Amino acid sequence: MQYLKRIGTVCLFSATAFMSVAQSPQAVPASQTSQETAYHEFSVQQCVEYARKNNVQVKNALIDYKIQQQTNRGITATALPQVNGSVGTNFFPNVPVQVFPNFIAMGTYGVLEHEGVKNGSGQPITSPADFGYISAAFGTKWNASAGVTLSQILFDGQVFVGLQARKASLDYQMKNFEVTDENIRTNIYKVYYQLVVSKTQMEQIDANITRTAKLYNDTKAMHANGFTEQLDVDRAAVQLANLETQKLTTQRTIDNGYLGLKYLIGMPIQDSIVLTDKITEDNIRKGLLEDSTFQYSDRKDYQLLEQVNILNDYNVKRYKYMYLPSANLTSQFAKQAYRGQFDFIGKGDWFTTWFIGLNINIPIFDGMTKAANVQKAKLQAEQTHNQMEYLKLNIDTDVETARNKFRAAIITLENQRNNMKLAEQVYNQSRKKYEAGLGSTTDITNSQTDLINAQTNFINALYDAVIAKIDYTKAIGKLP
Repeated sequence: MQYLKRIGTVCLFSATAFMSVAQSPQAVPASQTSQETAYHEFSVQQCVEYARKNNVQVKNALIDYKIQQQTNRGITATALPQVNGSVGTNFFPNVPVQVFPNFIAMGTYGVLEHEGVKNGSGQPITSPADFGYISAAFGTKWNASAGVTLSQILFDGQVFVGLQARKASLDYQMKNFEVTDENIRTNIYKVYYQLVVSKTQMEQIDANITRTAKLYNDTKAMHANGFTEQLDVDRAAVQLANLETQKLTTQRTIDNGYLGLKYLIGMPIQDSIVLTDKITEDNIRKGLLEDSTFQYSDRKDYQLLEQVNILNDYNVKRYKYMYLPSANLTSQFAKQAYRGQFDFIGKGDWFTTWFIGLNINIPIFDGMTKAANVQKAKLQAEQTHNQMEYLKLNIDTDVETARNKFRAAIITLENQRNNMKLAEQVYNQSRKKYEAGLGSTTDITNSQTDLINAQTNFINALYDAVIAKIDYTKAIGKLP
């Protein structure tokens, strides 16, 4: 029963939100009979490939990579020439009026004074103290313009660093995808091989039911002939019922395991899946501990932090470049027209304007904002370095812990296999003695109980060994 609990636990952990409906992997619920179903025979690698195309987390991680590609296109675009066109017209129901000093009177009096002209009284003409103002409407009712503007960044430190960091940003998103993919693969391996192990468990339960059914029939026949008591018949019947209940419970848990696997790889629940891989003790032992060398860079999570470290360096560089001047080239070519009425085509002149400008922005003082940003970026980089050192300690611990668990699991598996074989021998001897009339039903019942316990312990040991192998390969960064 311990193994059954593990199946449920792993499925819940792997599938995140697990349905509680029990059905066999080939069955189709009544509510889904109208939907199209598919049949799959999958190895564990085929399950992984299917998940890469259908698991939502993996698909979103890949979309993040594609989003970064488009972000990089935007960064590249800022360094390219920017060309914009414009066409517009304005109508003024009331032409704007301008008020300005009366320069006409001022000029006239100035000439008269200079020439010494006298007024009717014979006195020289002198300018008044205040000439007043003139108000006049300047412009036309209609005007129009059409032009093209060109701008080009000649130098901007932040843009240049952004261009340099494009590849590192893509590498970061790819490593993030690989980390997500590895976590999904790990759970797929565990659930898949858990279900493969469950086949062995079901075979053992079926064999036990067959043995117990024979014992029940034999005991019942012996009781009919007066050689055994009704208690012996009842004891065999209880044991047979318990095994049938165990089979039913195990099958329901296995069915839920298949649902969990489908959910994990993104397969429709109504589809059928058959697992084709087999597992043997030799495959579990196969040369992993002998090839135990590893490097920190083999781990996907460490590779991800390395990319974060590279991006942090670019971030520091970006803020440092803010101390440098930036230069931009601008140019505008335009045509303008002025009319008393809306008639811009075929009549009147269009006046040309064209300018080319160079703008240089020189940072002088910003209240120490740039210095604060540089220090903040450096501290963030220091945090990443600390995380990398901490991750190294975690990796060392993971590897040693996984190696020790794997070794212990292999030893336990061998011991439980030998113990199961011994329990089977004891049961066979007890059964022969019982059939020869030299043993009691209590002896054979006890020996069968011991056999069932030994089988359960072997299944637990086999599953522990599988999980230990998966954890160990992931710890050393060699998960297939």
